[in-house]
This record gives sequence, structure tokens and C-alpha cells, in this order.
Amino acid sequence: MHETSYEYTDKNKHTKTAKVRVLCPFGLSASDEFTLWGLLALTFSQPDPTADFEATPHFCLRQLGIISDGASKGGKQYQLFRETIRRLSRVIYENSAFYDPIRGEHRDVAFGLLKYSLPIDPQSSRTWRFLWDQQFFEFSQATGGSFHFDLGTYRQLDPASRRLFVLLQKIFWRHEVSPSFDLRKLAVGTLGFSPTMEVCDLKQRIVRCTERLIDAGILRLPLGVTSPRDLFTKRGVGQYVVSFHRGSYFDRPEATRQVLSDADSPLVDPLKAIGFDDAAIRRMLRTYSRTVLQTWADITLAAREKHGDEFFSKSAAAYFLDNVKHAAEGTRTAPDWWQQLRVQELRREQEQRPVDSLLHSRTEENAAFRTYLETEARETFNDILTDLKTKLQAAGSDPRDADEKARQMVEPHFRHRFRDAHPEWAAGGPSIDLADLMKRKSA
Repeated sequence: MHETSYEYTDKNKHTKTAKVRVLCPFGLSASDEFTLWGLLALTFSQPDPTADFEATPHFCLRQLGIISDGASKGGKQYQLFRETIRRLSRVIYENSAFYDPIRGEHRDVAFGLLKYSLPIDPQSSRTWRFLWDQQFFEFSQATGGSFHFDLGTYRQLDPASRRLFVLLQKIFWRHEVSPSFDLRKLAVGTLGFSPTMEVCDLKQRIVRCTERLIDAGILRLPLGVTSPRDLFTKRGVGQYVVSFHRGSYFDRPEATRQVLSDADSPLVDPLKAIGFDDAAIRRMLRTYSRTVLQTWADITLAAREKHGDEFFSKSAAAYFLDNVKHAAEGTRTAPDWWQQLRVQELRREQEQRPVDSLLHSRTEENAAFRTYLETEARETFNDILTDLKTKLQAAGSDPRDADEKARQMVEPHFRHRFRDAHPEWAAGGPSIDLADLMKRKSA
């Protein structure tokens, strides 16, 4: 769990503080945010973007620049991609004063990022399905160009500059100049630099990020300023604020929407797997709706994987084309066996992750319990803990050992109090033995 906060100005020009909490039951890798924003950019690059995005992993990794056009399919990159999607699917974002671009006001919100449905067989040619959290998708869509950025520009930046880029996009589609950011809050809370770094070092890191964004045209220096170092304003000893000016990047029409060409469509890979050449694929993409092509491509590839090529009277390509023509005319629907197959695949996926579900639930309860100890039960808990530590030290325990022993003795009692005060966690029953749980997971 990660907690942070930031300041904003309400409609009455009063400074307020928004509190943010991000729950990550399986943790996050430093590169996960690149996959998240990259997939979102690919989603909004479709002609008619929806919250349901389907593509092969090869297409996604190729568009993200992780593998080259001629790279072989499968292997370690696919597995790492799958693990990243799994981590992102469990993230919950909470914000006490999130700016809702649909309603035009700050609101208390909570939402996830995405869900997924992936073929279990790593050799499958079928597409991976990404289902964006509806609220997250609507927020992203409502911000206009905020998430329709050029993926190539994003990819060429370093991680800290990417984070500054994403932050400023939300502002620069509405304003020429950003608010004044506190140096330490921006560097540590947003860009991810270490809180132990000195102010001068944090300042230098932000200068480097600023220089990279200026080179990309995302930022510009205001009149009379010749160096990014002059953007900082001193407010006290070791206290600085900084604001940024919008660059020419946001004046380009192509910056607002990067629609994929037919050659870059996520449908190309599954259609090639069926047996079509580039010319035939381009014709179909211009003739039929992408929904019809997506559905029948998955049906055709599922039939081949389930029954083999003998399932088709002529060929997989002929089977696909005949069904697409009839489906486009409204005279054919998806077969029952395919609908049943999707239900079975979903059930198998859920059955293979029972321990994950327990860990997820356990992590959420622990986060809620820590919040309870720091808020409702804080005074009583600290009084009892301090008293017990004093007695253990008087009996000869080392101070550090006394603290650990005291917590081990006190916390179980407060866990019961917590569950009594919050019945929604009482259904979990006795605590899960995590050591035993990890053995089961490993097995």
C-alpha cells in the first residue's frame, strides 16, 4: 500500500489537500507504469476506442517497442507481460478529492485499472482481452487528449520524465501554465525519487527531467528565463516551488489523436494466423466492422486449437470469410460451442487462482487493520503498547526485542476488536497462515 497527498485549489480559490492511497496486493514493478500507459494509448489509438481492447501479446509488445518487428513470438517477454498485467489488474486507486472531468468537480473516488482474460496455452494465437475499469476509462476518455499522446514520445523518455509528462498532460490540455509545485512533494511523491536525497540533488533531478521535456517540445521556458534552473522560486530554507509552461507539442493536431493505420491494427496478427496476406487484411479492415472481424477471428482460431484443421471443410480462411460475410449481413451469430468455451476458460482461470484471491483479500484486510490502528484505536493501542514495552524492558528485554514482542502480544487482541468494529472483515474468520498459504501457492 502506498499513501501520498497533494494540494489543489477548489472552485473558491481555497487550497485543499487530496489524500491518495494505492493498494497493490502483488506489488508493482518500476516498468509496470510503462505497460499501463502504453496499453491505454493503444486503446485510444483505435478508430472507435471502447473499454474492451483485444490484441495479441506480440502486437502489444511490438507497438510498445519491447520487441522488434522480426522478433520470434513467445518466450520470456510474453511471460513478463502476463505477470505485469496480473499485477496491474489488482491495483485499487483511492483519492479523497479526485478531479472528475465528467462532472467538473473534485470527488471522493475509488477505482481499479483493468481486468483481463488470457489464453491459458502460452502457444495460443488467440488475442488477449483487456477490460478497462469503466470509471477509469471514462475519466481517461473525458480528458480529451490527455491520454491520446504519441507513444513514441512517451517511450523515449526516462521513467521520471514520463511521470512528469503524464502529470502535466492533465493540466496542459486546459491551461498554459501549471500550478506551483512544492519541490520535494513533486520529486518524491510524483516522480519517485528517494526521500533521503538532499534538496539540491532533488532540484538537479527535476532540472534534468525539465530539460528532456523541453527537448521533446512538451515544455518551454517562459520569456526572460534562459535555464530550467531559473524556474525555481525559493520560499524558505530548503523550500522551493516550481511551475512549468506548455510547449509546442500540445499545439500539434496529431498530438490529440494517434489513430493506428490498417497495417498497425491489432487485428493483423490473428488474421495472419488464420492465413490471410497483407492485401486481403487491408481489404477486410476497410469492408467489415472491427467487432465482427475480432469475434470471428477468435472463433476460427479457437476452432483450430480445439479441433484441428480437419474442423474446416475447405480451410480456416474460407470458414472465417464465409462467417464474416453472413455476420455482417446479420444472418449469422457466434456458435454455442464458442460461447460455452469462453465460459469454461473463465471458470478454469478463476479455479487456478484461489490462493491469489485469498492473498488479495488478506492484503486488503491488513491494510484496513493498519488504518484502524493509526486512527480509531491509535490512543488506546499506543498506551497499551508503551506500557507493555516498559514492563518487558524492566524484565531485561532489549528495547528492539521488547517492541517486537509487545506488538506480537497486543496486535491479535486489537485484530479481534477491529473485526468487531468492522463486521465486513469478520466473515474472513481466523487469520490465514501465510506460510502455509505460500506453500500451497508454490505447490
